[in-house]
Amino acid sequence: MDITTPVGGRFVRQANRFTDRITADGAGGFPAEPGRYRLYVSYACPWAHRTLIVRHLLGLQDVIGVTVVDPIRDERGWRVPGGDPVTGAEFLSELYLATDPSFEGRYTVPCIWDTVTGRLVTNDFPHITTMLETEFTAHHREGAPDLYPVELRPEIDELNALIYDTVNNGVYKAGFAQAQDAYEEAVDALFATLDMLEERLSTRRYLMGGRLTEADVRLYPTLVRFDSVYHGHFKCNLRRLVDYPNLWAYTRDLYSLPAFHETTDFDHIKRHYYMTHPHINPTRIVPKGPILDWTEPHTRDRLD
Repeated sequence: MDITTPVGGRFVRQANRFTDRITADGAGGFPAEPGRYRLYVSYACPWAHRTLIVRHLLGLQDVIGVTVVDPIRDERGWRVPGGDPVTGAEFLSELYLATDPSFEGRYTVPCIWDTVTGRLVTNDFPHITTMLETEFTAHHREGAPDLYPVELRPEIDELNALIYDTVNNGVYKAGFAQAQDAYEEAVDALFATLDMLEERLSTRRYLMGGRLTEADVRLYPTLVRFDSVYHGHFKCNLRRLVDYPNLWAYTRDLYSLPAFHETTDFDHIKRHYYMTHPHINPTRIVPKGPILDWTEPHTRDRLD
């Protein structure tokens, strides 16, 4: 997760530096081999969260190892508690600089390290999950869901683009805005999309209908953080998630699945946001609430 300097008061996210691809046939030099790659994540980061969900859903836990960084990030970047068991790195920055000694940007998660070549392959978060879904199919568990079905990709991609711009990244546009008009523009777009999604989910269990897809994986990390962080900390307070009957039930439905709730860590989430953005929360006090019942029956299965 990264913060970049706003332009004209508007938040602009840092471009991803490493964009190589792991492929099933190894055409780009990085074949999809079990045990070769290491995924670096923060439980706090929504972009990293989606990679953990997909890794779990597809049964890739024994194929791609994971290192979880500390949720509190300082000027040195993400710290690896106890040191990384694979590379020995104490900070994620060491892996970035080992790959590109001239790198001067923020050291972001998620990213994937190749143990054979000793370098980062990618920190291109929009493509990491689809790469796991399409290039590691030989290693998926038996009965794993097809999260990115060919026939639905155009619709998934179109919806994902809107959700990324107005919801996933939209909360950051609001939270890191440094001008009133930039903030209001972001908040209005965010809630317009949430209103649309509330209506969409009134007649379908998941975003694409009766099947779980990449679109749900991308929306969930923002929704599950919404009332705990974005509503207050990022001033996205026109409405709460719990004020949307369908979106709230939909998020609880996803949370009931092991791949989602086992990768959701509210302690990491809240400590990261409230303790590493001093320009927003200079006291670094972490709020106790909200108290939400994530196990409340969702009744979404009636829409199947």
